[in-house]
Amino acid sequence: MKIIPTGGMGSMQELEGSGGWYWCCDYASGDLYEAEELYRHNHPIRHNRLLLIHYPDGRVVEPLVAQDGQYLGAPAFADGNVQLLLVDFPASMIRVFQFDGSDTSLRAEIPLTEVPDCYNLMFGHAPLMVLRHGFENSFQCVWPEKTAFPIGNTESFDSREGDKLYFSCWFEDPDYRDEVVIRRWPDGEILEVIPGALWEMPDGQRWVLQ
Repeated sequence: MKIIPTGGMGSMQELEGSGGWYWCCDYASGDLYEAEELYRHNHPIRHNRLLLIHYPDGRVVEPLVAQDGQYLGAPAFADGNVQLLLVDFPASMIRVFQFDGSDTSLRAEIPLTEVPDCYNLMFGHAPLMVLRHGFENSFQCVWPEKTAFPIGNTESFDSREGDKLYFSCWFEDPDYRDEVVIRRWPDGEILEVIPGALWEMPDGQRWVLQ
C-alpha cells in the first residue's frame, strides 16, 4: 500500500492523454464560478490548491501555488505538457501556465473582461483552447482564437479537430437519447448530426455508441 500525501484531498482524476498524471484539488471557496461570485460581492477569496500525482511512482507535485484572490480551474494535458488555468481576480486576468514535469512557465494572459463571467470556464482541445459554454445556450472561445455562437440547451463541447467542433447533446422526448453534433469552426454552423453517444478513446479515435 502506497501512502500519497495530499493534505486531505481524498479523490483524484486522470489527466487524459498525459500517460500517468492524475490531479486533485480542494475547493476552499467553492468552484471557480462561486469564487468569482464571492469576489464580486466583496467577500475574501481563500485560494485553492491543485496537486499533480504521477503514476506509478506516486510523485506529488504542486506545480502552481495560488495567492489569496486567485483561483485554479481544472487542468488539461496538451502539447506534451500539463496546462494550468488560473484566474487572478484582483488583476482581472486569466492566466494559462504550462508544467513540463519539472518547471512551470506562463503561456498566456487573457483579460478577464473577455468573458461575461467564469461560469464553465475551462480548457478545450485540440489545439488547446480556453473556452466557456453552456450558459445561456452559448459557446465562446477566448484563446488562442476568438469566436462565439449559440448552441442547444443540452449541448456540451467535447473536442475540436481542425475546422470541426464536436458536441454531445441529449434529449428526453420522452425517451432518453444522445446525439453527436458536428459544427464548423469558427461560425458554429451544423455540418452533421449523428445519433448516439460520443466517446473519445485513448489513441484519439472517436467512437459513437448507437
